Amino acid sequence: MKTVQDYIRTIPDFPHEGIMFRDVTTLFADPRGFRLAVDLMLHPYAGLEIDKVVGLEARGFILGGAIAHQLSVGFVPVRKQGKLPGATITQAYTLEYGEAVVELHDDAIQPGEKILVVDDLLATGGTAEAGIKLIERLGGEVISCAFVIDLPDLGGRKRLEGMGMDVTALCAFEGD
Repeated sequence: MKTVQDYIRTIPDFPHEGIMFRDVTTLFADPRGFRLAVDLMLHPYAGLEIDKVVGLEARGFILGGAIAHQLSVGFVPVRKQGKLPGATITQAYTLEYGEAVVELHDDAIQPGEKILVVDDLLATGGTAEAGIKLIERLGGEVISCAFVIDLPDLGGRKRLEGMGMDVTALCAFEGD
């Protein structure tokens, strides 16, 4: 029986030399692999009160939409700056090689709503932390953060757990 990790392709030296890129598009392209990932990501939250799923740009949209559908709850995207048409709030964060800004519609989350944050990969945790800060600024309560892949050596899980977050991941790749 194949595991989620078996569906993930590794591409060496992308986007630059020394990086082992974990490509989830091969997981998404396989109907069994995609279903397996969504079902396993949902499992820890069965029976919990969740009002909305927030997906982090861009692969978090694919997973988050599928998970929101299965939970029969709304889906909210956290996008790169300048991509949302309505009034937004923004959060800057640090990347390996600079800074980026993500945003959320200012009416996307209501105070007290319980939120599940979803993305494909947890590396340093910068994007997830920025998304969490946006959700919390609108009064949302993040109940958990769910990922397909954790790269534990980059410290993202520790960073999010240090913020008091519950973190789940379906698989981990060491040394990346």
